[in-house]
Formats: sequence, C-alpha cells, structure tokens
Amino acid sequence: MKKIWTQVVKELAQFRRDRLTLALAFLLPLMTLIIFGFAIRLEAKNIPLVVQDFDNTPLSRAYTERLFTTNQFNPVPWQGKSPVIALDRGIAKAAVIIPPELSRRIKAGKSSDVQVLIDGSDGNNARVIQNSIKATTNFFLRNSGLHSGTDKVVAHIRFWFNPGRKESLFIVPGVFAIALAIFPAILASIAMVREKEQGTILLVYTSTLSATELLLGKALAYVLIFLGVTILLMFIGSLIWGLGFVGDPTPLLIGTPLFLMSSVLFGLLIGIRASNQSAAIQGAAFGFLPALLLSGFIYPLNNIPFPLSLLSYFVPPRYYIDLTRDAFVRGTGWPGVWYAPLALALLSLLLFNGARRGLGRMQLPD
Repeated sequence: MKKIWTQVVKELAQFRRDRLTLALAFLLPLMTLIIFGFAIRLEAKNIPLVVQDFDNTPLSRAYTERLFTTNQFNPVPWQGKSPVIALDRGIAKAAVIIPPELSRRIKAGKSSDVQVLIDGSDGNNARVIQNSIKATTNFFLRNSGLHSGTDKVVAHIRFWFNPGRKESLFIVPGVFAIALAIFPAILASIAMVREKEQGTILLVYTSTLSATELLLGKALAYVLIFLGVTILLMFIGSLIWGLGFVGDPTPLLIGTPLFLMSSVLFGLLIGIRASNQSAAIQGAAFGFLPALLLSGFIYPLNNIPFPLSLLSYFVPPRYYIDLTRDAFVRGTGWPGVWYAPLALALLSLLLFNGARRGLGRMQLPD
C-alpha cells in the first residue's frame, strides 16, 4: 500500500508541475459542459412556417394567429405564387394553405380542408411539425366552439419529474458523463506514453514496483484529480442550469469514483498499447463516439439496432448517465439504479485486468 501511495504522490507532483495539462484537465471538461449544455436542443423550435390565406376572414386570420402563438413557428413572409417554392428553396420547413370559402363553409356546418405541406427530409422534425399543427388546430376548434361532437375520453397529461420540460435537466447530466469519459482517458493515456517516451518506465521495470502497484498508483492519482473536476462541473451546472439533487445522492457518490476509474483505466490501457502521444490521443479520443452514440445521451438505447445494442452494455457512460439523471431529475435512488455502480465496478475490473496484463508483458522477468 505504501508503494501505491508513493506512486500517487509522484503522479500528483508531476501533474501539478505541468501547468498545461493542469489547465486542460479543468478547462476542457468545463468548455464541453458549456458548449453542449447550451448548444444541444432536442425539441424543434423557431420552425419557419409560411401561411397562404386565400380566405382572409376573421376566422382564418384567428387560425393563423393561433399557429404562431405556440412560439414554435416563425412566420415567413412569402409573396410568391406557390408556397411549394418556399419549401424547395429551404426558406420554410412547412406551409399551411387556407382555402377560399373556409369561413362560409364552416358557418354553413360543412367541413373544409386546410392543406399542410411539410419538409420531410428530416423525419423527426417532420413528425414534430405534423403533431404540433394537429394539436394547434384541435385546440383552435375547441376554443372557437367549432369542434364537432363530444370527446368520450379526455386525457389529462401531467409531466412527471420534469413538469417544466426543461431540456437542460436531460442534457446537462448527460454531458457530465461524456466529459468525464473522454478527458480522463486522454490525459491518463498521455501520462503513460510519456513515461515510455522519456524512458522513465525502464526504471519502473527494473524496480520492485509491480504492474498492479504502478497501475493503481497512476489510476488513483487521476481519479483524485478528476473528482475535483467533477465537483467543479456539478457546481457550475447548479449555478447556470439550477441542477440540484432531487433524491438519494448516494448512488451517484459511489458511482462517480467507479466511473472515473473506468475512464482512467481505459486511458492507461490505450497508453500501454500506443507508441507515441499522438497515437494515444487518437486511441483515447476514439471512445468519444461510443460515449456519444451508444450511451443513451441523445438517442434512446431502445433505438440502437442489433448488434450495436450489445456493445452499449460495455460503454461505461451508459451507466453513469443513468446515475446522473436519476440524481438530478428522477430521484428514485437505489431501487432504480442499483445496477449502475455494479456494472461500473465490473467494467473497471475488466479494464484493469487488460492493462495489468499488457504492462506485465512489458516488464522484465524477475
């Protein structure tokens, strides 16, 4: 244990002397949090919409106003002959064409069709536009007393956990996992390769320090460093986006060191295999894609096709995202996320064993 702690102190001293690495360790995750936290939005807003009103009556104008009061659409002035041209040119994402005689037919008790053209190049955005226009039309008809018939079943919807539908409550906890998956791995891989490039690793090979003690010393040092980074990120998240614990935080408190350990060990494993710092950075940065696409950060895990869905079980951010979103949004505690710390511990052991074997083969025999 004394050898491991000596290695930890040595790594922390080297890290403290390297001011560039020290700055990057804190600035890069912070910049990622700010950029992702403000830039990523999953709900479509400010959709350009063109309305061609051939009726031009108080009823048709009231319907047009109702479409834009949802704050989801932006009016696009269009003087052309056909709104299809506006869609073809990308000026608008949707067009609503109100036919003539709309008001007269409705007052006569007859139905009237309103044509809606939607840019379907983005399927998800097209569904959002379609559902929004349908919901707005139904709301307008009910409020205007024009709804035909009485609804037999009326659903009263209440949003649980996030009643204000704040996207930051979904995005920002996920950013914690993405940032803490990538940057500890990159810096740990650089630290390991630097030992090889400078030749100091030879002194370790000829000493009584075992591969297990070396890896534990390096890993614990970087876990301690990024525990400080984690506290900073969550503090900034609470200040800017109002995040706060909504339930039992102990799963997150236990899972965070385990997640950081898995990230650092992944970096050390890459560093052992890499021959130079450039290769180490590229190898560690490759983990960004699985962390982003196979963790449930943006896309639901159920949407990942087979066999990629099997790979997602070996992506540590998948489990840490469950912990952060539970701690800051859901608040179910251990009954809901008991599996996450266990999975992180198993993945850490798997990565540690791989790194130990790789480093052990490089050491000189006794």
